[in-house]
Amino acid sequence: MAVGLAIPIALVLSPLPSLADPVPPVSAVPADRQPSGTQNGVALIRIIVPDQAAVDRLNDMGVDLAEYKKPTEEGLEVHAVLSPEEAQALRDQGFDLRGTISDQSDVAENQAQRRQALARIAAAEAADSDKLTVLRSEWFTNTGNQRFLSVEVKSSAVDAETVLTVSWDNGPGTEPGSGGTATMSRFTDAGQYMYHRFNSPLPINTAPSKVTISSNRGGTVTVDVKEWLGAPQKAPSPHYVSDFIDHYMDPTEITDRIVGLAAEFPKISEIVDLPNKTNGYRRLAQAQFGGTGASAFYVSSKVYGHEGGNDITFALTNPGSANSPLSVAVNAKAISVSLGTDAAGAVNSTTKQVVDAVNASAPAATLVKASLYRTNTGAAVAPTAAVTALTDGLKAPANISREPFQTKAIRIGRDRDGSKTGVFLYCQEHAREWVTPITCLETAERLLRNYAHDRATKDLVDDLDIFVLPVTNPDGAHYSFYDFNSMRRNMTNHCPENNGDPGRRNSWGVDLNRNFSVGSLTDGYSGASSSCTSDTYAGPAELSEPEAKNEVWLTHQFPNIKFAMNTHSYGGYFMWPPGAYKAAGRELLPRVDFGTENYFWDASSEILSAVQAWRGTGIWPGRTGPVPDVLYSAAGNSADEHWYNRGIIGWDFEVGADLWNPTTKRFEPVGFQPPFAEGHQEAMEFANGQIAILKVASEFADDGKRPTSSLVKVSSGPGTATFTFSVNEAANLYYTLDGSKPNLNSTKLEQAGMREGAQHITVDKNTTVNWFSVDIAGNVERNYDPATGTGNYSSKVVKVG
Repeated sequence: MAVGLAIPIALVLSPLPSLADPVPPVSAVPADRQPSGTQNGVALIRIIVPDQAAVDRLNDMGVDLAEYKKPTEEGLEVHAVLSPEEAQALRDQGFDLRGTISDQSDVAENQAQRRQALARIAAAEAADSDKLTVLRSEWFTNTGNQRFLSVEVKSSAVDAETVLTVSWDNGPGTEPGSGGTATMSRFTDAGQYMYHRFNSPLPINTAPSKVTISSNRGGTVTVDVKEWLGAPQKAPSPHYVSDFIDHYMDPTEITDRIVGLAAEFPKISEIVDLPNKTNGYRRLAQAQFGGTGASAFYVSSKVYGHEGGNDITFALTNPGSANSPLSVAVNAKAISVSLGTDAAGAVNSTTKQVVDAVNASAPAATLVKASLYRTNTGAAVAPTAAVTALTDGLKAPANISREPFQTKAIRIGRDRDGSKTGVFLYCQEHAREWVTPITCLETAERLLRNYAHDRATKDLVDDLDIFVLPVTNPDGAHYSFYDFNSMRRNMTNHCPENNGDPGRRNSWGVDLNRNFSVGSLTDGYSGASSSCTSDTYAGPAELSEPEAKNEVWLTHQFPNIKFAMNTHSYGGYFMWPPGAYKAAGRELLPRVDFGTENYFWDASSEILSAVQAWRGTGIWPGRTGPVPDVLYSAAGNSADEHWYNRGIIGWDFEVGADLWNPTTKRFEPVGFQPPFAEGHQEAMEFANGQIAILKVASEFADDGKRPTSSLVKVSSGPGTATFTFSVNEAANLYYTLDGSKPNLNSTKLEQAGMREGAQHITVDKNTTVNWFSVDIAGNVERNYDPATGTGNYSSKVVKVG
């Protein structure tokens, strides 16, 4: 546990302006989304609020807040996904909305780029193999007579899934491949594929005569190696390949990729099938009649759309004669309702009568259920309607399964028997965060493809047991890709009948990062909603969702997991537990102890430096720390679940840091689905961060060094003395003031306050202080045994006056 930074922060903000009283209920902000396909102007919008209390109020109202908060001269800037109706409702409540960051129109360019990339992939896969054209194949000598190999090869398959491997001999007459093997990097410029190459020339011992380049798509070519008589080159840095992503990917693509990786590298990886299948990318087929007025009602199929619900039709007809009774007829899957008429031939069947008649008709009731629209009483005369096909409204292509999804993680490590320290990297709990799964995938690719030739990567894979779950929420992510890009939740509809009409289809689902059992909404913590149409809906019960259960199962099934990273977007945050508080009195979950807090801080330096190394992105100090300290309360989040129930040291990334605009001299937010050029950069830099987390875990696994500590006298006055402790690394310190031997039940050194370092202890008489420290890896200072009191502990007399 590393020594933390003491960074006291004081923000003096104006009080919350007078708003309508009393505080409106959650329903005051309509949570409905329009049917998928229209989306009706849903956008990501800036909101300026005066202080944290206003942010908490938005949370309590069920507003769909992004994981973003920034101090401004006027208070705080937060971002929310809002329909026009929701935006107006907030304005009516006195909230200051400042314009749109992005809306559905911004998605079109990403989708077009993705379609182009998929077309390239399909074309490459349709060919027997890709064509490889060798541009250069040379060896040369540098200072000290060290030889190097340089190869450049262009592939006809230009997508990032094409991986080229080079092998070379040890000179004329030697066996092919006897000199070595290396993976090439894909070089792009201005977004265009150029060729594959080594990032730097490879050091070799003997001049080779031939190289063979092989593609994972089946292409192969062997050429002569020429001696290059160019200028001497500097010795290359260790070869390392990266950048295996060239488009946003849906969960099916991502899952296929990790399955392929496990098959390609069976000695150091395998697939773990998580036990709880999701509900599936599926919906009941529905149709609504009578608009949204007094005569409105809707029908829902009894089976999912793809199971036959989409084949059902429904019609409401005027029989054209007087005194006709209301009747329901069914022919196969065609339902026809003949409305009742009075003596003058006018329709007199009410909507409620129609709903009751459909549900009472045995043939019709086996196909559909009819329901009144929201709060309608059904007293109005029923509408007529031509034959209308029910539809589930889902727009994903046929290759996207509608069945429950088998979520998969890839396990990477040389020794996957539970003997190594485990690390759990998981992404896309929230469906609309498209950068996060490609971040996890890039990390997995780097680990596997660099293992054979990069010493640092090999050490990580040999030293750790790594679990990578790129897509935690596959159903919601499919829905975000193909139906409603702002979808945050999964697709499980827990709403009662009056919330089940088609107009609310984009408002169903559970926020998975509010569905866990620690600091939950059920426990009274803030930052989640009980409304089934809220984007922060916590679900009907803790751990109700299969996706959340899968995470918990993995950490219990593999108790060697000691570290975790939950990757979200956007805003550029680096956070850790506790993640929730009760709004009344801001009652936090218990803060982590002093040693663990310092460990979080020390690790943050290493991890964020790695993020910065990619393109210079610096995560702000104000966006680094425990979740509530830098963002807001998130009741029932997964990091708290893993830390408080299993002791797993877990962090939260929010990828997508604000970008500095040198013209406006302002930081500008990037949103959930930035243009892929930006999303790609975010994935690369935060994959750097994930690799750094693995390095932190490896250092933990190999840590056998004992901490050292000292007592530091701070001050003395009339009849008192104040002291504290200094520790050379992140460690917990236990002490006694009564002369007794310290043990693990002795008083533990605490934090003085948020980011304020160690507490100060005051005594009013000469006092013998006995203590020892123990670091996160369990190493005890001076090899002292706190259980028996054997060995040496530290001791010092603090004198008063």
